[in-house]
This record gives sequence, structure tokens and C-alpha cells, in this order.
Amino acid sequence: MIPLDDAVAHVLAGCRALPPVRMPVSLEAVGCVLAADVVAREPVPPFANTAMDGYAIRAADVAAVPVTLPVVAEVAAGHPAPRPLRPGEAMRIFTGAPMPEGADAVVMVERTERRDGGTAVEIQLSVDPGNHVRAVGEDLHAGQRVFGAGDELTPARLGVLASLGIDEVEAHPRPRVGVMSTGDELVVGPDPLQPGQIRDSNRPALLALVARGGFDAVDLGRVPDDEAAIAAGLERGATTCDAVLTSGGVSMGDIDLVRVVLDRMGKMRWMQVAIRPAKPLAFGVIRTGDGRRRVPVFGLPGNPVSSLVSFELFARPGLRRLAGQPHPRLHRPRLTATADEALARRPDGKVHLVRVVATAGERGVLHVRSSGGQGSHQLAAMARANALAVVPDGDGVRLGGQVEVILLEEPPTQEWA
Repeated sequence: MIPLDDAVAHVLAGCRALPPVRMPVSLEAVGCVLAADVVAREPVPPFANTAMDGYAIRAADVAAVPVTLPVVAEVAAGHPAPRPLRPGEAMRIFTGAPMPEGADAVVMVERTERRDGGTAVEIQLSVDPGNHVRAVGEDLHAGQRVFGAGDELTPARLGVLASLGIDEVEAHPRPRVGVMSTGDELVVGPDPLQPGQIRDSNRPALLALVARGGFDAVDLGRVPDDEAAIAAGLERGATTCDAVLTSGGVSMGDIDLVRVVLDRMGKMRWMQVAIRPAKPLAFGVIRTGDGRRRVPVFGLPGNPVSSLVSFELFARPGLRRLAGQPHPRLHRPRLTATADEALARRPDGKVHLVRVVATAGERGVLHVRSSGGQGSHQLAAMARANALAVVPDGDGVRLGGQVEVILLEEPPTQEWA
């Protein structure tokens, strides 16, 4: 058997970041990874403006308070002051409005009183120069490196780019990932099962995992046990997608047409990984019939739980590498948790990935308990889990013991669990 880390390394070695493209700074770019640095072409903010509603003044004029000053103008956002502010004057100013020339501070409206029908204002607070003033370039200055290659385009980062007037960036495109299921025994829909039939749960679950991972999911459909049909499906996947996922037909004893076709289309490695579940794994690169495209293929196990665990351990990191994510961000977070019940097992030479429910307790301490049945066919228990406990070979983890966990979702607090 192959150690888990060796299998992961083999998969990642076969996945290279997709070539970068120029893409618009829009909703479609969310989650994509920059391929080049972004440099500010102008300062943010581009002009000094007020952070509060109040009165623009000269700080020297309010050194002794209270003091009453004439109000000579109003300044709103988007409209510059009609003239410079002279000594001994004030201007009513609203949040975001440009600071008048000559003003060096703002007194918030709550520390003032209107006088003479609004033509004058009593200032009740002494302030220093710069009070409630957003300076030019306070957030970003022109020529500053804003983001670097490898940074993910989050909503906040898209907002920063928009604030700089940048409408296009160089980034790695979102991978298109095809998912195909094969087998005469697979059916979909609510009709009663005939003898020997099972419902196809892997493909919907894998398509959802692909989409949730930030990739474009492509449904390659359900293909019967027919060599020509399997070849056509894989060819379509290799032609239209950047990676392909299949489930089933990867165990050592399988005589499966998927394996026959994959070996013919590319160089595959059929592995037995020292883990439970998800021991069987196939990975390689296949070529289209015309030889123009080469795409990674992940052959995942057929058992439902094994298929999903294998996706998390191998396919998701590989797909994130295709998306241009740097190595530190390829994998799910791993944290140490306290076992609220014993996670027993027997020595078998494998690392066990126990489906668990993780909750955050007092002072952020993570606690885990089994989510239910641990069979590779027990999908309902996998659906209840939000983490995988990594239990090394041996007798397991005792009650109250420490165990490493792979977080699949944000853990709730115990009061809400």
C-alpha cells in the first residue's frame, strides 16, 4: 500500500495551474487566483475627505472653546467646496465630501450647536489637525503593490480593484470539471428499483462538491457498461473540461471497462492507499483523440463514502492546484480536537478517517464525536459529519484524547450543536 502523503504528492505532481487569462473584474472572477501582481495606479482615497458629518474648520480656530464661527457654505459628497475656507470660518460638511482648501479638521456635528438660524455654529470641542479627515492615499498610494500573484480574488479584493478603476486582471481561469458515472446497475429518479439496481448518488454528490469548491461543474452523465460509450464520454470530458472525475472500477480486483479505456487514453496509476475508507485510487493524464489536450483524470472509489472522502483528500487539492492556488492553500484546515467519545479501531496498517461531528467549545477548544456508522456505504453518517478525524494505525483514540481533524465545514459552537 502507498502512504497517504505519497499518493497526494503524486496527484499534485500531475496537476499544473491552468494558463492565466485576462478576465474582467466582475462577479465571475470571484474565487479566481491572480497570476500577476496588481499595482495601484492612483491613490485611495484620491482626495482628502471627511469621515463624519460635521463642520470643516481650521484647528487653530477652535483652540479655545466654545467658539462661534460663521457657516459660509455646505459641502456634500461629490461636490467640491465653492471656495477655500478662510481663517475664522466654518463649512457644513457631509461624510465623504471633499475637504475644502484651507480646512484641516472636522468637528462632528454632535459636538456643535447651530446659531442664528444656521448661519453660524458654536463649536464645543477643540480638535487637532487631521481630526476625522481621510488623507489622500491613506488606504493605498499610487505605485503600491496591492495584491500579489497567488492571491485569491475575494469580494473585498474585487472592491479594492474597483476603487482603483481596474477593470481587468490576469488570473487563472476557474477549472471546468467533468463528472461521469458508469455502470448498467445505476439508475436515477424515484421509480422502484429492479433487482440488482442501485441509485446513482455519487455523481450528484461529486457535482455538488465540485461546485462548492469554486469550480465549474460539468455533468458528463451516466454511461452504461459499454466500451464505446465510456470512450465517447471520456473523450467529451477531455475535450470540454480541464479535469474529469469518475467513480467506481478502481479496485485491484475490478475488471472494468473504465479501466480498459483509461489505460488506452493515457498514463494512469492504479493505487491502493494506506487509508480507510477510500483505499483504491486511480490518477493520471489522458489525451484527446487528436492529441491536442491532456487533462487529469481522478478515478475515485465506487462506495459513496469512499468517493466523497477520496475527493476531499485527492481531487479537491488537485483541482485547487489547477486553479492556481499556492501550496499552503491546497488542503482543508487541520486542527487538533478533543475526543468526546472513544474512537476505537484495530491495527491494520492504515490511517482511518473517521467521520465526526466537530463543535467549538469554551475558549475555542474543538471537540469531536462520531457522526454514526463508519461503513463506506453509510452515506447518511457522512452527511452528518463536518470533519474527518485522522486516526493513525493502532488501537484508536481514548475518551478525552487528542486527535487531528480535517475540517470540512465551519464547526458550530456547542450551545448551537
